[in-house]
Amino acid sequence: MSADLSFLPAVNAALNASATVLLAVGWRCIKRGNVTAHRRLMLTATAVSGLFLISYVTHYVWRASVEGGSHKLYHGIGLSKSLYYAILLSHLLLAMTVPFFAIRLVFLGLKNRISQHRRLARIGFPIWMYVSVTGLIIYVMLYHLNPTP
Repeated sequence: MSADLSFLPAVNAALNASATVLLAVGWRCIKRGNVTAHRRLMLTATAVSGLFLISYVTHYVWRASVEGGSHKLYHGIGLSKSLYYAILLSHLLLAMTVPFFAIRLVFLGLKNRISQHRRLARIGFPIWMYVSVTGLIIYVMLYHLNPTP
């Protein structure tokens, strides 16, 4: 018998919410010229996102082994179901790019290659924020607003 890891989606949502706040505050800091705070916040957001990824994969594997399926189904109908799957699809497609953006942005920032960092951040930051926010929306829809079949 394996441990019950059904609590991990809530942990993942908390990590996702934390990353969202760290990203937003880090963005605000750099807009105000506070490079030191920006760097600390973005490195922390990267670490929190890394923990999220580990926890997400752990839950995915656990769910597949215990329940025979790796995904929780959404039971909404009509517009609700269409909205859920539109958000989920865009989230999944963009989420696959976030680790690459994050790693590259951290590398460029730490190497003080600011113009390249800034240019890439104009693309990577909005994607990372979108993925963080839609991850929270998906969690709420799937675990709190999901109709019973």
